[in-house]
Amino acid sequence: MDYKIVENSWFARIARMVLKSRNVAMVLGKSIHLSGVDRATFLRDEGWVAHEFCHIRQFQEHGYLRFLWLYLVESVRVGYYNNKYEVEARVEGMKHRRYSTSLVKLPQQ
Repeated sequence: MDYKIVENSWFARIARMVLKSRNVAMVLGKSIHLSGVDRATFLRDEGWVAHEFCHIRQFQEHGYLRFLWLYLVESVRVGYYNNKYEVEARVEGMKHRRYSTSLVKLPQQ
């Protein structure tokens, strides 16, 4: 998949403040914007990566401006959490969560 990662993105920083989150990854077109997390940590979390790749696919399916509009309308209509594009991305991410250990500290053996 063709994408790029933008660390310390001010777009993601704004989203982080709005969502009151410690870290955020967000997609604009083919770019994954990060705030509060570095590239290596993000890429270790297969579920999170799959979630953001789903958004890249959504941008590709609908077109850049059209997807932004559809996403905004859906968020206003049902809220961020119930937004069908977020639901689809969460489901995609959950398919990979069981393989990710980046956010879980495993005991030393």
